[in-house]
Parts: sequence; structure tokens; C-alpha cells
Amino acid sequence: MVGRLTLLTHNAETALQTMPVAGVDYPASFRQLRSWFPDDDACVEYLARLRWPDGFRCPRCGNADAWRTGPGLWLCQGCRRKTSVTAGTIFHRSRLPLTDWFAAAWFVTSQKTGVSALGLQRALGLGSYETAWSWMHKLCRAMVRPDRDRLDGIVEVDETFVGAYAKSAPKRCAPSSATPSLPVPRSAPTAGTSTRRWRRPSATSPSR
Repeated sequence: MVGRLTLLTHNAETALQTMPVAGVDYPASFRQLRSWFPDDDACVEYLARLRWPDGFRCPRCGNADAWRTGPGLWLCQGCRRKTSVTAGTIFHRSRLPLTDWFAAAWFVTSQKTGVSALGLQRALGLGSYETAWSWMHKLCRAMVRPDRDRLDGIVEVDETFVGAYAKSAPKRCAPSSATPSLPVPRSAPTAGTSTRRWRRPSATSPSR
């Protein structure tokens, strides 16, 4: 038991030395993502650092002394409460690897044109479309900040298409749909963050 706890502690210290900084580092490619998070242990250590930046604190008694009893599991030495680093997150009790979840998050946030549930299923090799669809919705909900505020200052605007091609026009022609603006603050990161509040124009309004 002591040897296992020592090994877990050593692995955690090793991972911290090369761990990317949340909010600062963002993988520029899928290969870089895999190099940062090659296995579930690396994912667990990253989540632990996000959850407890100053070290573990028991959610029940606030004690900082705990034993690592397994990957992502802590046992408080004070009140003996067991705590999982994924508790209260979309990853909790998932039977699929955290590396797949991290890859899904990267695909969803890094593609300018978005990613479909079918595309996510194929990219990650998920067993069913339903799993990919469920993950897509969980990730989209997680990207919405409850305390988000209105846009202000100088913003940058991108565009997307809503609708379909006109029935009377060949597909190579311009779509008949409206082109709503998608504004984001200029100071906001361009990758890894969700768009803040915006107003979608009517589908029948002219493009601007």
C-alpha cells in the first residue's frame, strides 16, 4: 500500500513539471494535444491542478492532508471522505477514457466551422452515434459561463451561414440563407473559449 502511494505521488510530481498552464497554453494541433495528455494519468493531474491550484482540500472538512488511493481519488486523513477529481464535472463516472474526452473537447473548440456528432464519432472511434451526440451537448453546456456579461469595447466579427441552398440554384451558387454576425471581444482568446452572448438576426433579413 505504501509503495503504491509513493508511486502515485512520484507520477503526480513528474506530471506537474511538464503540465500546460490552464488559460495560457492551448494545443495548436491534435498531435500536441496527445503529447500533453498521452494517458489518463496526465488528464487527472491537469484536472486536479485546475480544481485545487493550491493543493488538495477536502470539500467536507477543508483538511489538506489526504492519501492518493487511486487515479483521481483522494482519501481525507481527517474525516475519511473519498473525493474524486471528476466529481461534479461532465467526466464523472464516464466509462470511457479521459483522453477521449479531452480529444472531444479539443475538436469541438478548435474547429472554426464546428464539428457534428457524426464527425466526432468517426474522429474518436466512438461505438455509437448516441454517445457522440451526448458528449457534444455536454461539452456545449459546459462552455457556457453562467456569469457571462454583455459585449463591450472593441469587438471582432466573424460570420456563418444559417439555412440551405435555394432549390432553384445549383449548389455551387451562394446560399440563400442569411449571414448573421458572430461578435467576440478582441481581447478574448480565439481558441478554447465559447462565444459570449450575441443576437441572431432573422433568417429572412438581408445579409450584412
